[in-house]
Amino acid sequence: MTAYEVGPPASVAVQSAPSLLDVQQLDAWYGAAQILRGVSLQVGRGEVVALMGRNGAGKSTTMKAIMGLVKRQARRLTFLDSPVDALRPFEMARRGVGYVPEDRRVFTELSVDENLSMGRLPPRHWPDGRPAVNWSKDELYDLFPSLQALRDRPAGNLSGGEQQMLTVARSLMGNPFLLLLDEPSEGVAPIVVQQMVEMIRALKARGTSILLSEQNLPFARLVAERAYVLEKGVIRYGGAMSVLMTDEHLKRQYLTL
Repeated sequence: MTAYEVGPPASVAVQSAPSLLDVQQLDAWYGAAQILRGVSLQVGRGEVVALMGRNGAGKSTTMKAIMGLVKRQARRLTFLDSPVDALRPFEMARRGVGYVPEDRRVFTELSVDENLSMGRLPPRHWPDGRPAVNWSKDELYDLFPSLQALRDRPAGNLSGGEQQMLTVARSLMGNPFLLLLDEPSEGVAPIVVQQMVEMIRALKARGTSILLSEQNLPFARLVAERAYVLEKGVIRYGGAMSVLMTDEHLKRQYLTL
């Protein structure tokens, strides 16, 4: 058992949740260089989905393309059954998509508490009128206890793991329906990875959906029901995490170093 394994893998609920994000035949570019080629994936309501692959496979680009941060083109890109392919990043955030980038990007001169205030957006409701999750600062401090003691400290003075937790908490202040988490376990201590596992499970229990970009397979298997595997901007596998875990050829070809 790894140092951060806190329980059994997530249970499998393949394609049982109503669609929240639907991406079909997504292409993306950095300048003239095409990075993604025909990427298709779905995230259901209340579901945690892992986007797996080695460094350079296109995981972060997929996140950025969904948010509208890079040039993109898709046959279909919908969120809550509405087309979003023409929306800019701030409009995606207003629709209820939270984004936690790999490089964290906290407001270094502001305190932890002020960083959280910067992320606040009004409460949301589902299309049928039911209220969605509405996060308060107190609830987030309960979710991230280590931030409570640091609430008056400048964010620039936090460790990498603490900044990672702060970035996630700040995104949750926007009450997103869907959270895009880019490499949350990279470069942080095992105890922080354990806290991330517990955090993701808590978010799922509250109804927040998550698309998780990750190359740490032991971490991903603890939280995700389904997985997609990217290699050179192309989806090579999509299905149950349990199937991926038992396919040694697939793991060796696309995931191991």
